[in-house]
Amino acid sequence: MTVLVFCAIFIFLGFSSQAQNLTCDPNDLNSLRTFLEHLESRIQGWSTNSSSANCCNWEGITCNSSSSLGLNDSINSARVVKLELGRRRIVGNLSDSLGNLDQLITLNLSHNSLRGSVPRSLFQLPKLEILDLSNNGISGWFPSSINLPSVRVVNIFENQIMGPVPVGICINSTNISVMNMEVNSLSGTLPYGLGNCSSLEDLSLATNFLYGNLPEDLFRLSNLKNLALKENQFSGHLSGLIGNLSNLVHVDLSLNQFSGNIPDVFHSFVQLRYFSAQSNSFSGRIPTSLANSPTIASLSLRNNSLGGTIDLNCSAMVNLVSLNLATNLFHGNIPENLATCPRLRTINFARINFTGQIPESFKDFKSLSYLSLSNSSLSNLTAALGILQHCRNLTALILSLNFRNEPMPSYSSLQFTGLKTLVIASCRLTGFIPQWLFGCKELQLLDLSWNRLEGPIPSWFGNLSSLFYLDLSNNFLTGEIPKELTGMQSLVYGNITVEEPSPNFPLFVRRNVSRYEYRQVRSFPPTLELGNNFLTGPIWPEFSNLKELHVLDLKCNNLSGTIPNSLSGMTSLETLDLSFNNLNGTIPSSLISLNFLSRFSVSHNDLSGEIPTGGQFLTFPNSSFEGNPSLCGDHASHPCLSKETTPHLSAGKSRRTPHLLAGISRGTIIAMAVGFAVGTSLSCYLTLKINFHSFSMLL
Repeated sequence: MTVLVFCAIFIFLGFSSQAQNLTCDPNDLNSLRTFLEHLESRIQGWSTNSSSANCCNWEGITCNSSSSLGLNDSINSARVVKLELGRRRIVGNLSDSLGNLDQLITLNLSHNSLRGSVPRSLFQLPKLEILDLSNNGISGWFPSSINLPSVRVVNIFENQIMGPVPVGICINSTNISVMNMEVNSLSGTLPYGLGNCSSLEDLSLATNFLYGNLPEDLFRLSNLKNLALKENQFSGHLSGLIGNLSNLVHVDLSLNQFSGNIPDVFHSFVQLRYFSAQSNSFSGRIPTSLANSPTIASLSLRNNSLGGTIDLNCSAMVNLVSLNLATNLFHGNIPENLATCPRLRTINFARINFTGQIPESFKDFKSLSYLSLSNSSLSNLTAALGILQHCRNLTALILSLNFRNEPMPSYSSLQFTGLKTLVIASCRLTGFIPQWLFGCKELQLLDLSWNRLEGPIPSWFGNLSSLFYLDLSNNFLTGEIPKELTGMQSLVYGNITVEEPSPNFPLFVRRNVSRYEYRQVRSFPPTLELGNNFLTGPIWPEFSNLKELHVLDLKCNNLSGTIPNSLSGMTSLETLDLSFNNLNGTIPSSLISLNFLSRFSVSHNDLSGEIPTGGQFLTFPNSSFEGNPSLCGDHASHPCLSKETTPHLSAGKSRRTPHLLAGISRGTIIAMAVGFAVGTSLSCYLTLKINFHSFSMLL
């Protein structure tokens, strides 16, 4: 045994010594020097100044001796076979000189800042097996003539490559198994020719500008395992020939314009785990073979025109974990047998016109973790919560836009001990915020907005240590803001771990700067949304404790008193909306220290004095301060007068006001006051109306 170990060490040291003594081929060295000259950045570990520089010792380079490559050269001469410089912060253009590295097997320049076009010479390397230029800024077109006879992997993910898909690569590259061209600017129809890539296992063309029908020769790729065509403009019917691709594991056709029925060929897929066809125009029913698939784990058909009843064979679908059928034309009841799908954890049935209630069988739904039934025409919230409380693994529950005008269940026996996300918004529920929520000790996100809940905000919200997002806006809540909210642990210290549901479980829609989008739990900022209620009393100085709070929205209430100087202690604050209240005093100049504050409004209060300048206040529009006639400064309707003239102005103003009102009848003055109050209320109402319309249309 000792002899064997000694021999192994001897052989290893011999090879290591030989590798270290390899001398870089002069032509390869010159090619690499030229490559470096075209860059705007240096490559750490490369020394090109010395006349005796040996590129085989440079970082990211692997050499093989000429003899091992079958070349007639000195035993110590070496050729570059691998150039691996991923994530090196390289900036600049690719040099044509890289095409002279004719023994190159691996070229990896991924995750850098390269730009310009790919030199044609790189598409003529006879031994190149791996070409990885992903995550750069490379542009231009691929040449029509590509001769890479040894290539197995071509990865140009996330660049700016234009033109048609270079199917010509399949003529001479019969060994290619991976072609990843996602997130580029490829355009036109998908040409014939892909069928010649007979070894292809991974075809990723997602997020381009491709359109038209899929060519039939695509369905000759019998070895294909991953087909990613997401986010293009492919159209027409999906051919039943897709059933020829029997080795498919992952299929993503989402965000295209496919129409007609989904082919009933899923019995041919013996390994299919993921199928997504969401956001197309598919119609008809769910294919029988798909509803009986024993291999499928994730199924997303959201946002199509599929109809009929939902008939899934849970006895057969033993691997189904995630089911997203939201926004379709299904009808009937929620399937009672879903509780018998042994591994089903995630269900999204939002915007389906169901009838009836949540089935009693869901009491036995042991695997269910995430359930969205928003805008699904459901009734009887009391029964629904009574059933769902038995789902002990339930983590996220979305029930918005259902149960219209029903009472909020108040009986304390409800128990959702593992619930982390609860959204029952836009239901017009009546009653009070229920005591049973205090038992949801794991709650992180709670949205009860757009209801008709009355009474005070419970003080025990301050004791839910994981709660970082609380939205009680647009209700009829009264009383003071509980001071206990200023001690919410997750908003004081942060450090909340969010368990994200699957990507097929969007929560609800929030307005983005440029578009509407679905958002996941972790994308929600730490928030207190209490606006559009009837809250009274002060804004507590202790809000300064909430160092991790990003959004504080108290607009359209009846809050009074001054704005505390201490609010500057909320150092993470991005949005502060105190508009449409009865606040007085000045705007604290300390707020200019809130470096992340990007949205701010104190409009329509009774504030006075100079508007602070500096910091983020330079970026706020005048509308953030309007409706406060006693404010002055850059954002106000009039500048502030100097200190010398201010006392005179005050005295003049106190004498002038009765004079200005002289001759105006008492009824006119009352009418003016009422008009102002009505105008303020109308502004709040119109804001509510617009926001609610956006919310309900997109859920």
